[in-house]
Amino acid sequence: MSSAAMPAQQAIDALVQRFFAVFDNRAGRRPDFATLETLFAPHARIAKHSSQGAENMSLPEFLRPREALLLSGELQDFHEWELASETLIFGGMASRNSHYRKQGWLRNAAYEGEGMKSFHFLLTAAGWRISAMVWADAEASLPISAVQRRLNPAALNP
Repeated sequence: MSSAAMPAQQAIDALVQRFFAVFDNRAGRRPDFATLETLFAPHARIAKHSSQGAENMSLPEFLRPREALLLSGELQDFHEWELASETLIFGGMASRNSHYRKQGWLRNAAYEGEGMKSFHFLLTAAGWRISAMVWADAEASLPISAVQRRLNPAALNP
């Protein structure tokens, strides 16, 4: 069943699962970055925020360093997975906040972490696609416990 024919939540869940699955080189797996390109809408933007500042990039700019790390052997037995998420869907647009973890061996040292990713999706003729993604890895100055969830109904009623 194509993602255009699936119920929206099911299609978005599958899309996010496929996104995280690309970043898996455990047990000799070879990440399929061509698959990743099919998950994004044309001209999608990706951004990372950290204590060093914000970095805004295109999909090719995002892919290059990750391909190098995952295919060179510098980052081994790596995978990323979603721990929890919240998805809001309105017609042909959706957003998802995702708490994730990652784990592997970077330059022969244990490497792990967690963070938040925020995805924005559009329903296209080909199905749901990621139109934008921003993420931040948790760090000492920004622990996961700092996540704030706030819905202000008064702001919705002028």
